[in-house]
Amino acid sequence: MGNPVFLTVRTLGELVRTGQVAPVEIVTTFLDRLEKLGPRYNAVVTVMRDEAMKEAQAAADEIRAGRYRGPLHGIPYGAKDLLATRTAPTTWGAELFRNRRFDFDATVIRKLRDAGAVLAAKLSMVEFAGGMGYRQPNASLTGPGVNPWDTNRWSGGSSSGSGSAVAAGLVPFAIGSETWGSILGPSNHCGIAGLRPTFGRVSRHGAMVLSWSLDKIGPMALSPDDCGLILDAIAGADASDPSTTAQPFQYDPTPSPRRFRFGVIRGVTDGVEATTRANFDAAVAAMQRVADIEEISIAALPYEEITRTILFGELASAFEDLIEDGRIAALTALEDRVTPYSRMAVLAKDYIKALRLRSVVAADMDRAMRGFDALLGPSRPFPSTPLDEEFPSAIRGVGKDLMGAIGNLAGLPAISVPDGFTEHGVPTGMQFMGRAYNENIILAAASAYQTLTDWHLRHPSGTAE
Repeated sequence: MGNPVFLTVRTLGELVRTGQVAPVEIVTTFLDRLEKLGPRYNAVVTVMRDEAMKEAQAAADEIRAGRYRGPLHGIPYGAKDLLATRTAPTTWGAELFRNRRFDFDATVIRKLRDAGAVLAAKLSMVEFAGGMGYRQPNASLTGPGVNPWDTNRWSGGSSSGSGSAVAAGLVPFAIGSETWGSILGPSNHCGIAGLRPTFGRVSRHGAMVLSWSLDKIGPMALSPDDCGLILDAIAGADASDPSTTAQPFQYDPTPSPRRFRFGVIRGVTDGVEATTRANFDAAVAAMQRVADIEEISIAALPYEEITRTILFGELASAFEDLIEDGRIAALTALEDRVTPYSRMAVLAKDYIKALRLRSVVAADMDRAMRGFDALLGPSRPFPSTPLDEEFPSAIRGVGKDLMGAIGNLAGLPAISVPDGFTEHGVPTGMQFMGRAYNENIILAAASAYQTLTDWHLRHPSGTAE
């Protein structure tokens, strides 16, 4: 077999299915890369070599015996280190929990095992998924997430290791989580595909809770097609997570037989960094070859403030013990040691008002999106920033993320794909945000965009070792 790095999950799966390559060979290649290159990007908490090799051999034996489970069988992956695993520590990105172990696996880990996927590593993340108020990249027990495109720049948060690992070819795919921007952000910064599913589409049992009503788990990979294959394996109702939906999902990779119809929210690029805005405009122009695109208006509501109020109130409850007993003093980022106290001051009346406004937003957006396959927007308001600088939104009040606030508030699915590069050579991304449960439509739309461009075929030069 040639070098499997930067082959899609579908391609690797077909090589395994037809016997052209053995799972042990694939898994060994990626384990070696995780161990050799993972530290360069601060992307890895734990490499699970012994367990992964056993699972790879078991996959090979099953396939040889005619028990092929599907396109993920024998394919290695990495999991964000907020997902519980029996055979490795689960740190939540915090030094406080460096050696903490659970005696069970998260539902997502179990479902991927059932699909035959091989867990190769627990991947780095921002401590407590960024909920404590970090303002700069150095907020993790493994150090700042390093961008494979420019090792002086950030890979994004809070699924930092997942973004870096996929972009650098350390794993064919990874699992991330998003409360607000934590899948689309690293995907944007690292030039990969990242899917935030509809709220309730994927079980969160065994995952760290940041915000009960905002948290979502989803795949990060090299293509929208790969994200669809992975979502097919991890979606579904789970009695251990009452928030999951019984709405069925089956991935359909069939290209759309008709032109798409997309909307662009008026003002969606206000406050967005100039190159990010220019690349988005160019991407919209390219999509006009396969879609009709219309600018739309939405209600003038304080979307970011509503989302922030819910997030702050729920995280203060989730981490109440750690905040009140002072254990947050052990966190890496200085601001993470103090900011949570202010978030405990969210008033009940404001939280309830935000919840009531959420239902208004969800209804308004459902009406606004009728007749459209998706809304388009920049995946993040600014590209990857230097490791030694605070984020633009933290120091200059820029970086408005209208679609991130709306999408997470209303629980809508979205996928980010690369749409260009900055003058510094780091990627930017465009997102396709759909109506609830319309993952197949946004996956098809993102795949259609990638037939028109080659941004997704470019990979960081320093990862070829």
